[in-house]
Amino acid sequence: MIADAPLPTRMRAVLLTGHGGYERLAVRDDVAVPAPGPGEVLLRVGAAGVNNTDVNTRVGWYSGGGWTGSFVFPRIQGIDCCGTVVAGGDEVSAARIGERVLVETCWPDPSGAVDGVVFLGSEVDGAFAEYVAVPSTAAHRIDSAFTDVELASFPCSWSTAENLLTRSTVGAGDRVLVTGASGGVGSAAVQLAAVRGAHVVAVAGAAKHAELLEMGASEVVERDADLVERLGVGAVDVVIDVVGGDGWGRLLEVLRPHGRYAVSGAIGGPVVSLDLRTLYLKDLTLLGCTVLGRGVFAQLVRRIERGEVRPVVAATFPLERIVEAQEHFLAKSHVGKIVLTLG
Repeated sequence: MIADAPLPTRMRAVLLTGHGGYERLAVRDDVAVPAPGPGEVLLRVGAAGVNNTDVNTRVGWYSGGGWTGSFVFPRIQGIDCCGTVVAGGDEVSAARIGERVLVETCWPDPSGAVDGVVFLGSEVDGAFAEYVAVPSTAAHRIDSAFTDVELASFPCSWSTAENLLTRSTVGAGDRVLVTGASGGVGSAAVQLAAVRGAHVVAVAGAAKHAELLEMGASEVVERDADLVERLGVGAVDVVIDVVGGDGWGRLLEVLRPHGRYAVSGAIGGPVVSLDLRTLYLKDLTLLGCTVLGRGVFAQLVRRIERGEVRPVVAATFPLERIVEAQEHFLAKSHVGKIVLTLG
């Protein structure tokens, strides 16, 4: 192992000990610091974002326990990571020591399973800790004046949004409807669609409309509005959805013929009703988007470095106050991301 200085053997971390309530989150200061394996780097975590997946995993919402299958306890969660490389395993260049990096949210399963991936904080330990070991290829060097807290708001939500927009081929002149636009993925999608030159229609509560217009939304729609009545049938080219729920069918109605629908969440409810006639008579394309496409994360890093987008941090909490952070997150009164600090 290569390192620039002696490393501690124990660290602070939050262990998820099982599915359930907040009592399953154990804040510890005696967790072993991971040793980077071949091709891995060890990061000192600067900040880590809070996401829906943290809560979903804790309460057992996913069918297999984690994103891609069986879940092993205890687990250190945290898919959003900004950190500094402090050590490397075999096959890692010493030049990487000292780099500030953003960690890609998932990478190929080293077991070699067909199309298999592992997600940071789900199948492997994540960033709710002072140190985390990840593949060197997943640690993207970033040159930015943004703080660690600001950078930690990007990885999961923003790469998800970038992936949704890339998969649905959003471009200049497209009319794009974004549901859940005040959340992490939604607010990122608003900015990233606007950067592409799209006309963005953001759906959110009225109290958040002004902020969304500042982010680049062309117009805003009240969360409980009847979208067909408000926008009209066939009014948009693309729907970016993280909500689902009872009103899902209206999203397909407001899509024009040959429109594209992309989804990566179901905070309003995962079971929806589909009239197949709407799908085939309008020649619609439906896209499920979880695993990042090749190059999507690197493209996001370049956008950040070029200053095309700005982070939206709603609140910060120290690692030890993770329960308060999740309570604040679930209140859904914020715009943007909630971030844990490890200073």
